[in-house]
Amino acid sequence: MRAGFLLLLFLTDKVYSQKVCSYQDVLDYLNLTRGNEAFTSTRPVLDHTHLTTVQLNIYLYSILAVTEKIQTFIPFIWIEMNWNNELISWDPSQFCGISQISLPKNMLWKPDLFIYEMTQKDETTLYPYLYVTHKGIVSIEEGMKVVSSCKMDVHKFPFDTQRCSISFSSVMYTVDEVRLIPVSNSSWATQSSLEVMLTQGEWEFLNLLVTNDTLSFYRGDWDQIIYTITMRRRPLLHVINFLLPILFFLSLDLASFLISDHRGEKLGFKVTVLLAISVLLLILNDILPSMSNKTPLIATYCIVIFALMLLSLLETILVTYLMEKDSPSQENLSLRDDCEDEQDKDKSHNCGRGDEAYYNVQRKRKGDKEIVGNSRQTGETGVLLLILEELRELQKSLAPLVSSKQEAGKTGYWTRAARRINTAFFICYVIAVSFFLIFMCIEWST
Repeated sequence: MRAGFLLLLFLTDKVYSQKVCSYQDVLDYLNLTRGNEAFTSTRPVLDHTHLTTVQLNIYLYSILAVTEKIQTFIPFIWIEMNWNNELISWDPSQFCGISQISLPKNMLWKPDLFIYEMTQKDETTLYPYLYVTHKGIVSIEEGMKVVSSCKMDVHKFPFDTQRCSISFSSVMYTVDEVRLIPVSNSSWATQSSLEVMLTQGEWEFLNLLVTNDTLSFYRGDWDQIIYTITMRRRPLLHVINFLLPILFFLSLDLASFLISDHRGEKLGFKVTVLLAISVLLLILNDILPSMSNKTPLIATYCIVIFALMLLSLLETILVTYLMEKDSPSQENLSLRDDCEDEQDKDKSHNCGRGDEAYYNVQRKRKGDKEIVGNSRQTGETGVLLLILEELRELQKSLAPLVSSKQEAGKTGYWTRAARRINTAFFICYVIAVSFFLIFMCIEWST
């Protein structure tokens, strides 16, 4: 008899232990259906004076893009939210130990949080479910691509550090109804984001600052959480593609002072380098934003180098012009030298006006010697008159030669002046370039 009773008790415990439960049993117990507006239309509190505390936490997964031209910041973040729904609770022991269930999001009330800086609707795939615990704690996790506006300071581009904020707040509920509390502090949020960071692209993530603030309007005060993301640009690409080429062009302009000024190659070379700088300035215009509080240092860098190279081009034009003023005299000198060389080979060759006068004098001397020989017969007076006449003719014939020699003495004056100007400008140019580059390095580094 006793053995039968023990067997019956064992079978009863075994049947009870094998009780089957489902999530639908929990939903039926809570009367939770899609059409039940009691769970979706109002804030889930038993007393309207109770606050709904929403705990918020985000992770920065990646920095997709930062557009300086339109000042847009596009990160991908992972959001975690949880709050207490006072209308939901059950005993897990009555439902085979079920302590949490997953539900579609449209079956329960959710806080109407939005991001102030968001400029485009999120088009990423939404996670359709949320979790509810037996104590009424509702949790949501979802990823979001945030296209937000960001006020950027590109003064030190490409060695700049930017800070962009993502501010969460409720649309309808004031601080008397919904309070927002960050789950993690700044250091923990930064460390967690660094651990889950997938890609940073051009930017290096530095810090995630978490602050809680209150936004006041005429209707009341709204609670908000501000996540400030600090990131630093990786400048290597811009240095290689932009800064170094301009520096190379400046070096070529300095090296062009070794080209002779008597030819036109130097002037053409400087014009070509100046046009190359102009093309890089057009590329810079596509990178930098149209409006900025301060002039970007890279724009100052380009404009000053462009101005220095323009001054160098103007100086080359001036030097070339001064040297060209000596060209006619140098041509006359070269022609006269050629005539003297040819005179040694051929005495009868006529080489210019001055040499023709010289040959006339020689012929006149021969004729005058004959006259002097005849004048010995007429007396000393005739000899003196012939000598005087000969001297006058000689003076007239030698006048062009004397004037040409005086002009030849002046030849090279403008050339020497141009060379002095070129040397002085080169020294000043090197000093100005050195001081400017040092100044730019100091400004970018501080």
